Amino acid sequence: MFCSKCGKAVDPASAFCPSCGQPVEARVSAPDAPPPVFGSGAPPVPPTGQGALQPSGVYTGAPPVPYAGAAQIAYAGFWLRFVAYIIDALILGIPIGAVVLVILLMTGALGALGNMHVGDPPGAVVGLLGMGIFAVYFGIISVAIVGGWLYYAYCESSAWQGTLGKKALGLIVTDLEGRPVTFGRASARFFSKIITGLIPLGIGYMLAGFTAKKQALHDMIASCLVLRRI
Repeated sequence: MFCSKCGKAVDPASAFCPSCGQPVEARVSAPDAPPPVFGSGAPPVPPTGQGALQPSGVYTGAPPVPYAGAAQIAYAGFWLRFVAYIIDALILGIPIGAVVLVILLMTGALGALGNMHVGDPPGAVVGLLGMGIFAVYFGIISVAIVGGWLYYAYCESSAWQGTLGKKALGLIVTDLEGRPVTFGRASARFFSKIITGLIPLGIGYMLAGFTAKKQALHDMIASCLVLRRI
């Protein structure tokens, strides 16, 4: 199969041309027609859906029928992705908050926090919390990172091809050729967000609104696309 725009060879399983990004229409081929029987006096039977045999010997008629289950897709812009992120943050906040509460109770930090008062010096805060402050800090960070990683990587590499927030907005995550991503690639995309977050003013994320394929910095690093069904 070749791209209708640039003429490059394209994998039939891909949704986009890897060279120019042109969407590739998925089609199903017509069933093979039986070979003509010469000498029988009957003209050869045209393939199904291809029209009738003309005197010139060329079949004319309707083009191959597009695959009925193939959805039209386009690149997802910044604002759609931002709304999906807000939905996912709310979904993740509930279980992560519950785990953080357990950590606070187990370390005694919750009781210490209740004894604090507005305006207490930092030394008094550390004195109340003791070594528990480090357990609370690293516990919260670990839960947030591991929980977020498993949520994003598992959902984006599943049959959904996206998190609950993306699914609600009709978005999917693919590789550069429109194919589903593996757990490893989805994990690379998640941890690449650390680099994206280091760019001042959120520019690494805002690239999704300006680049040709609507890719944020972490999408470029992991060679991924975020697409929307239309």
